[in-house]
Amino acid sequence: MYSGVQFSIYPMADDFVGIITGALGALDPYRERLRIETDDVSTLLVGPPELLFPALRDVHVAVARSGVHCVLSATVSRGCPGGEDQSICDTDRVIGAVGPLAERIEGALERIADAGRTSQDVTGQLALYVLGSDTHMAEVAGCIELLEQSGLRVKMKNFVTKFAGDAGPVYAALGETFMRIGPPDGGHLTLDLTVSANSPSPKG
Repeated sequence: MYSGVQFSIYPMADDFVGIITGALGALDPYRERLRIETDDVSTLLVGPPELLFPALRDVHVAVARSGVHCVLSATVSRGCPGGEDQSICDTDRVIGAVGPLAERIEGALERIADAGRTSQDVTGQLALYVLGSDTHMAEVAGCIELLEQSGLRVKMKNFVTKFAGDAGPVYAALGETFMRIGPPDGGHLTLDLTVSANSPSPKG
């Protein structure tokens, strides 16, 4: 199974170059297990699906701790038929709709409860796409249920689900969604994410 993410991060500051390049150092602990490629548009991470969201969390928190408003935009995918299976993506975790939804959500909630807190609040929105499956809507509903039970602040919007909370549980919940929702056996699932920290906009 191929799993990876393309992400870009946008600090709203004059010295954005230094902030971005400095924050990419947060990926150093992952370099032995993730393939990491950065160009002038985005950074690619390829590797075990359970490592993708901790890596995103660490980069985002590294930027957010500068105090500036920063937005992370990401497309996360697993099982894409256009990506060849790679041993670097191997995982011992069970992937996708293996077992009843209620059991999958229960297992996810246990892992989210163990997530360390970062003292950095984030707000974001998520769109999930279950591809090549006739269980699309049931799995999307399961994603929303998982997020609602996770303790995050969740709100429905047109085309997306909005969430907010400490970055630790937020990225843990997103990671568990990626691991436990969608088709099993390497079926194709994608998430489109936008996550904001330190926004000056009123909360709503």
